[in-house]
Amino acid sequence: MKKSQKSEVIESLKQKFDDATFFYFIDESTLTAAKTSKLRRTAFEKGISYSVVKNTLIKKALEQSNKNADEVYNILHGPTAVFFSTNSNDIAKLVKEFRGEDVKPELKAAYIDSDIYIGDAELKNLVALKSKNELIGDIIGLLQSPATNLIAALQGNADKKIGSLVKALEEKAQA
Repeated sequence: MKKSQKSEVIESLKQKFDDATFFYFIDESTLTAAKTSKLRRTAFEKGISYSVVKNTLIKKALEQSNKNADEVYNILHGPTAVFFSTNSNDIAKLVKEFRGEDVKPELKAAYIDSDIYIGDAELKNLVALKSKNELIGDIIGLLQSPATNLIAALQGNADKKIGSLVKALEEKAQA
């Protein structure tokens, strides 16, 4: 690769790092060509950007980006695939779903809102993270719960009062 091409790759990757809130580094070197193809296709279907880049170019792009990801430099050895997503746990779920009971591909590191998770052991924690939309849904549910209970109580009391009013009217009508 020529120096000008490397500069273009670094600039493009730097821009992706700057724009991304969530990115993962995965070792997918142990996968067969067919499984790698399937992983790429699945990532594309889920809206996850995926590319394999030389570690030196990744390091240079990270150094130039606005991310403080110095801890990641230690994992930049061997083949590295970089995944970018708009949700914190989409990539972790993809990796977990893809590998099933196998341990391929392996998580090297993840960058989540300025926090860095190192090692494959963190995959379980990353899968458990809730996305922004899931958290908003939980908050709305919590906020609606008291109102729903109040409305149900008021409706229950109203039904009782209407029932007793109807009964009283029926008794007067018979008398």
